[in-house]
Amino acid sequence: MLKQDDQIPLYIQLKESIRTSIVNGQLKYGDKIPTELELSEEHKISRITVRKAILELVEEGYLVKKQGKGTFVNKRKIERKIVHFLSFSDACKANGLIPSSKVIKKEIIQPTPRDQKLLQLDDGDALLFIQRVRYASDSPIMLENNYFSYKEFHSLLNEDLDASVYQVLEEKLNVKPTDAGETSLEIVRAGEEEIQLLNVASGEPLFYMETMVYDENGKPVHIGKQYIVGESYKFILKQ
Repeated sequence: MLKQDDQIPLYIQLKESIRTSIVNGQLKYGDKIPTELELSEEHKISRITVRKAILELVEEGYLVKKQGKGTFVNKRKIERKIVHFLSFSDACKANGLIPSSKVIKKEIIQPTPRDQKLLQLDDGDALLFIQRVRYASDSPIMLENNYFSYKEFHSLLNEDLDASVYQVLEEKLNVKPTDAGETSLEIVRAGEEEIQLLNVASGEPLFYMETMVYDENGKPVHIGKQYIVGESYKFILKQ
């Protein structure tokens, strides 16, 4: 219930009430919210006040307007600071979402000269390629392609990697990924593989992020090449 005599403006009270319902899961992705008129009558406030609250929630990504259909709860974006090392699982949990994974491939492949240099591979060392689809509360968010030294990390072939790879690395191999080195981020279009695995439309914009991950001693752990659904992610560039 809005407080008419409160120092907090009515539109902010309404905005926070709706936002809280979304964050708490009372309003879920795809739910249609009441019309401006219905909210105006329910809370005994003007439609201008309602409109201001709704517009701010749209601007912040919590709601989306669909012409001729109404206003709906938008898919929540995962916020992630690109300048900091943060695993996908930790990013999901920080945003109130439940992380999960599905392993698509585990393969032994030959490295390119660039892979060999970045991972500081010995001559003759192969790559262990692990591909997974990452989910946030059952929605496919990311196609993750990770490349490890086969010599160093061959035991991952026999591990259950549907949970956190980093947890397995730390608990089973005593390797703690702690730092992301040089990271590149660009916009690409979804190809056949991404369409199938991420359930997106052909040509949909995706974030493509490539990064080099190191352990606490500065030793290379893996190369990561990730395709991320753009409408579900927001990168924060400033600390």
